[in-house]
Amino acid sequence: MTEVILTEFLTFRALYNLTPIALEKNRRNLAKLLSLGVLFPSQAAYSLSAILETLPSELDANLKNPLALGMKQKDIDTLYKEAVVIDGLTISRGWNEASFKALEKSGYTGFCTSLASGNLENAMEALADWRNRIDENSDRLIYATSADDFLNAKKENKTAILLGFQNATMIEKSIANIDTLYNAGTRWIQLTYNHRNLLGDGCTERTNAGLSDFGIEAVARMNELGIMIDLSHSGRRTTDDGIKFSTSGACFNHSMCEALYKNHPRSKTDAQIKAMANKGGIMGIICLGYMIGSDPGGKTTLETYVDHIDHAVKIGGIDHVALASDFAIQGLEATGATRENWYVPRLTRFKSSYEVRWPPWIPELESPERYLSVAKVLDKRGYSSGDIEKIIGQNWLRFFRETLKS
Repeated sequence: MTEVILTEFLTFRALYNLTPIALEKNRRNLAKLLSLGVLFPSQAAYSLSAILETLPSELDANLKNPLALGMKQKDIDTLYKEAVVIDGLTISRGWNEASFKALEKSGYTGFCTSLASGNLENAMEALADWRNRIDENSDRLIYATSADDFLNAKKENKTAILLGFQNATMIEKSIANIDTLYNAGTRWIQLTYNHRNLLGDGCTERTNAGLSDFGIEAVARMNELGIMIDLSHSGRRTTDDGIKFSTSGACFNHSMCEALYKNHPRSKTDAQIKAMANKGGIMGIICLGYMIGSDPGGKTTLETYVDHIDHAVKIGGIDHVALASDFAIQGLEATGATRENWYVPRLTRFKSSYEVRWPPWIPELESPERYLSVAKVLDKRGYSSGDIEKIIGQNWLRFFRETLKS
């Protein structure tokens, strides 16, 4: 009887994609359901719930291993094809048919896109432009305001688009403008870019003063409406304040680990990653090569990128780490980025602490199939199928479900 029940239990765990960590966290609740006969009504009421409480230590340890007791790791190409794949930040300026072709190759279920944020008028025009694009391509795109929209996109073989901004300057001086932006489709806002705005200090601002009173008020209204709070470019204290004053989890939409790339203004410390995760947030590891290390395409490789994933998982936990590109789906080079038009202007736009490099990309992450490449490295490093699915999309879904209200 014990062998039969264990087999059924493992089948259940695979069917519902219960990772070892999730299994341990939900062990007591699972036992209660089992005792009521909810999951396995064909078995005696005491059966599996009793076994869960009395498993020999060595067998209990085996349940933490996805390859133990006959469970097989899913083929990574099949896993990727079947999975929900979400890019936490795609730059969509100049969207055209080449963008759609790259999207077809990417395997993306959806992405968050960054719109022009200079002022309210510009922001409203950008929102309207993307809403029109989605309407005109309803056979390929879905306007997203919730996690369910991404699931529907997967079912319908379309791509869900979540609209937002990498700065809060379009709020101008009025909290009421947040409602206006929300009603027009905004579902995520980065509180600051590199420099100071009315909400707080950015990551390259000299003063590092944190959120202003206006910024705290803005965070509260964003929480009430269900707008994701992004702290990727925020200064150290603004990041800390954003996590502290947000009643829902905040995100580092596209960032990296300070422990692996020291003294970069865009990186997040272990303490910040832990604080973010403790409140239910999420960190999208940025694909932009020079943000990951000082020698993209050389010593800074795809493996270096996955090192940042590993570290973020170690500090924040498997449920709080995801992916984000921070450039067009086609890649930078495919969209015409050159040393003259991309690199040179950034030497004056960004402070030297940004460590801008040319070329800025990691070759494997330049391809539209970037996240399949990431999934393959995660697979080689021993991540379970369930955990890979979390990192490439399910964690974003979880965050959307907990943060967005429509």
